[in-house]
Amino acid sequence: MIRFHLCTISFRHHLVSLPELADWAKHNGFDGIELWAVHARHLARQPALDGHWIERQGLRIPMVSDYLPLDGSETEALRKTREACQLAKRWHANKVRTFAGPLGSDKVSPSQRQAMTRRLQTLTQCVAEEGLSLMLETHPGTLADTVGSTLELLSDIDHTALGINFDVLHVWESGADPLAALKQLAPWVHHCHFKNIQQHNQLGVFAPANVYSPAGTREGMVPVLEGACDYRPVLAELGAWQSEGIDLDVSLEWFGSDSYRVLNSDLRQLRRVLAEQCTQTQAVSGFH
Repeated sequence: MIRFHLCTISFRHHLVSLPELADWAKHNGFDGIELWAVHARHLARQPALDGHWIERQGLRIPMVSDYLPLDGSETEALRKTREACQLAKRWHANKVRTFAGPLGSDKVSPSQRQAMTRRLQTLTQCVAEEGLSLMLETHPGTLADTVGSTLELLSDIDHTALGINFDVLHVWESGADPLAALKQLAPWVHHCHFKNIQQHNQLGVFAPANVYSPAGTREGMVPVLEGACDYRPVLAELGAWQSEGIDLDVSLEWFGSDSYRVLNSDLRQLRRVLAEQCTQTQAVSGFH
């Protein structure tokens, strides 16, 4: 089953409570909410809100999205990792998201790469001991910025608790074909991020310094099925996964304005296209 979630990071500049967001998500057909770790930490002050509460709303929290350090003190990195795990467990999430360092694969020396790989191995083991999985996001400026580098990282760490949060747009940004990349990384893909851009030359709008800033530009951000990155081949593949009984969590990572309208529209269109793909897959299968 392909489950769709909204991200609390989409509402980082909104004055909205989690109960309000959960009520909206439920009534608009979302399966759950991806919880930004910054928000999860603040919600720790509200003990009535937890995994049991969100499940009573008919929703789930599939992943807590954090930023774990791959340099500096290992003791401090492990403390932050355990804290992220406790936040995830409070919400009954089974995944913690992080990034594969602060440098692109073409910017690191062999010794830097080795050190970051060792640190990721340590953090993955820490997450595994908490009964959870660690998701590395495919993202520019990290060791998971190309398919080749991502596969090398997965091979070097070689841990069943390590997976991939497959950000379709960023994979496309790297020059790779998203469908081919998805097939290559399929054994490790447990979560996807969907977002889109009007033109390739506007991708800088997703740079962290811009996207996290209230004054940052949102020019070029468009609904998932309306941008330069073609999602239909990916949706066709996910339709096949769903027909085969494969579970996958997908989060709609909208950073632009008018969040409620765009997320509602995106969800309806994506569910429609995915249903069409599933129907086509089943029709083709019927001829064999």
